[in-house]
Amino acid sequence: MYRFYTHMISTALLLASGTSAWAAEDTEQLRRDANRLFDPIPTQHPRIEDGEITSAQIELGRKLFFDPRLSRSQIISCNSCHNVGTGGADNVPTSIGHGWQKGPRNSPTVLNAVFNVAQFWDGRAQDLAAQAKGPVQASVEMNNTPERVEQTLESMPEYVDAFDQAFPDSDAPVSFDHMASAIEAFETTLVTPNARFDRFLRGEDTLDAEEQEGLSLFMSSGCAACHNGMNVGGQAYYPFGVVERPGADILPEDDKGRFAVTQTATDEYVFRAGPLRNIARTAPYFHSGQVWDLEQAVAIMGSSQLGVELDDSQVSAITAFLHTLTGEQPEVAVPILPASTQDTPRPE
Repeated sequence: MYRFYTHMISTALLLASGTSAWAAEDTEQLRRDANRLFDPIPTQHPRIEDGEITSAQIELGRKLFFDPRLSRSQIISCNSCHNVGTGGADNVPTSIGHGWQKGPRNSPTVLNAVFNVAQFWDGRAQDLAAQAKGPVQASVEMNNTPERVEQTLESMPEYVDAFDQAFPDSDAPVSFDHMASAIEAFETTLVTPNARFDRFLRGEDTLDAEEQEGLSLFMSSGCAACHNGMNVGGQAYYPFGVVERPGADILPEDDKGRFAVTQTATDEYVFRAGPLRNIARTAPYFHSGQVWDLEQAVAIMGSSQLGVELDDSQVSAITAFLHTLTGEQPEVAVPILPASTQDTPRPE
C-alpha cells in the first residue's frame, strides 16, 4: 500500500507543477495506457452463459428485491435503498429504515456491485448474497429475522412454487439462504455496459477533447491508483484523508470504517474505494453522503487523497471524464408480487 501512496503523491506533484504525464500523447496512446488500468464491462453475462445461475433464480430474485414484506414493517424493500430507477441508490445522504431511523452511511449503488471485491463501504460482506442478508436483519434497516422471513415466504403458495423451481435439488427450497442467493442472482444482472468510456477502451473515438484530458488527468494525478479495474474502484481499501483528513461533516469521527470489521488500528477511517461507474447519477457522495456536487467531490479527493489543489479547469475535465462512465442500464419491470394469505405475518 505504501507504494500506492508514493505513486499518488509523486504524480500529484507533476500535476501541481502544471505538467501532465500524458499531455503529449495522442488518443491512441491514451487508449493504450487506459487499457492497462481499466477493463470494459462485458456485454454478456458470464454466470448465465455458464449456467451457474438460472432464469428461475433471477426471476425469483427480482420479486424478492421489490418485495417490502421482507421487512418487519412491510414497507421497505431492497429497492427502497437501492432504487434501480435512480442509479441503483436512493439519492439521500443516509437511507431511512425501520421506524424512520436514519442509517449510518450513504447507500452504495447496486449497479455493477457484482464487480466489487466485497460489499458495503467497509467490505464486511464477501459477496452479494452475504450483503442481501445484512439489511434484512439490521434493526436500523428492515429489522427482520431469518425465521420470520421464511414464515412470510412459506405463507404464499406462489413463492413456494417459485423457490421449488429456482432450487429444485434442495430438500428445503424456501430458506433464508436461498432468499439471499436469489437476490444475488438478480443483482448480478444489474450491470451497465457500453458506457462511452467502455467504447473508447474498445477502440471507438467516443471521448471529446475535454473528456480525454480528464482521463489523462485522472491517471496522471494518481486517482487511478485507487479507482481502477472494471468498476473504476471497489477493489481495495484506503484511508480517507491520505494527505489531509476532511472535516467531520464529510468524515464523521465516530465512523471508523473498516476498523469495525477488522479491529485493526491501521484500519481506522479506512474505506473501500468507491466504484465510480454511473457516479454522475448517484449523488450525494462519500460514505457520509454530505457532498452533492460531483465537481466538489473531485476537488475534495484531490486535496485529501493527493495533496493537490486542482484548479477549476482540471476539476471540470476530470468531472467530464466521470460522466463518460454512465452505461446502458437494463430495464427492470416492477413485478406483480404473490398475494399475502391468512398465514402471512402482519406488519409491525
